[in-house]
Formats: sequence, structure tokens, C-alpha cells
Amino acid sequence: MTSCRTSAGPARGRRTARSVGDDRELAILATAERLLEQRAFAEISIDDLARGAGISRPTFYFYFPSKDAVLLTLLDRVTEEAHRAAGDVLVHLADDPRARWRELISRFHATFGGHRAVVLACAEVRGTNAEVRRLWADVLRRWVQAVEGVIEAERHRGGAPPGVPARDLAIVLISMNERVWYATFAGDGPAVAERDAVDVLLDVWLTSVYRTTHPTPGPPPDGCHPPAR
Repeated sequence: MTSCRTSAGPARGRRTARSVGDDRELAILATAERLLEQRAFAEISIDDLARGAGISRPTFYFYFPSKDAVLLTLLDRVTEEAHRAAGDVLVHLADDPRARWRELISRFHATFGGHRAVVLACAEVRGTNAEVRRLWADVLRRWVQAVEGVIEAERHRGGAPPGVPARDLAIVLISMNERVWYATFAGDGPAVAERDAVDVLLDVWLTSVYRTTHPTPGPPPDGCHPPAR
């Protein structure tokens, strides 16, 4: 049975043999995220990034081959933060499905909302940047796989009724979250008010998976246990 864990694995570095925790690299990333809060990605230059990090343009290239690589690293970091925030929240889903799903959606909402400038910048360039598109697609596939496994586990224990294939349902739900969060963060209407986004998403998830907004708790099915760390 598919593991109930939601973690999607370690983030991928953009540069070989990168120095973890290097102050200059972190300064470049912090500068990029700060500037993205002020202007579009296309309006940010390498000189802007180097100046903000307190380094020269040639030094910038020691850490990143391009500004696109900076954005990819930021995306890596945000998605990994989301995975860490999710943790093993769904391992004990059957104890209180409504509370656990709400916790998961809330944690993702908080993470992406806390880095909305990065999320919006990636959405901005995804149509023209193949690597951003591939990275985000890989992240979505991992989330879909995790949610598919949880839906199947809930059906197996009798907590959720049979329905459309779990994978298809997971794809639709994950895609819905992606679009709702983008519209909410970007103000790209019609959009759900940010204060209501978690509750609205939770209602749709529960109704789609359980055909009710108050699913019945119960013991998890055999084979769905906390994974070894």
C-alpha cells in the first residue's frame, strides 16, 4: 500500500557541490525574494541581485549561473519547507479526518502564503521556463501520489466511499488548490478571500473524498503506519 507520508524528498540543488549555509548564497536568495515582493521577476537583473547581496557581478556567477537558477533554488526551498511543514500529519488521519485534512491544508497555505512572491514569480515564468515547469510538475506529481495513497487508505478502512479513481481525484484536488492559492495571492479574480481559503478548500476536499464534511473517525487500515525515519 502507498505510504501515508506526504514528504516529497529532499530539494534539488541548482549548483554542483554548493556550500550549504554559505552566507553569500543565502544573501543572494534573500535579496531575490525581497526584490520579488517589489517587482516582477523580469524586471530584476543580476546586478540587482549582486548589489543587494553585497557582492560583485563576477562573484554572483560563482554561486549561480543565472537569475533563473536563483528562482529555481527559491522554489526548491519553498517546496521543501512545505514538505517539512506537512510532516506526517496524515499518518494518523483516521483519528480525526476533518482536523487532519484542515491542518495539512492550513500548513501548506501558510507556507506558500509566506513566500507568495516566489510562488507568483514561478507562475509568471513557468510558461517560458522549461526547468521551472519541470520542477513544479515533479512537485505536483509527488503530492498527487501522496494524496492518492491517503484516499485509497481511507477507502480501504471504510471511512470514504468508493468513487472515481483515487489518482484522478487527487489530481483534481491538487490542481484546485494550486489555482485557488494563485488567484488568492495574486488577486487574480475571481478569487477566494485569503481568510476563507482554507475553509473553502477543506469543504471541497472533504465533500469530494467522503461525500460529507464530517467524516467518521476510525482505526487506520492495516499497512498504513508511520514510516520509519
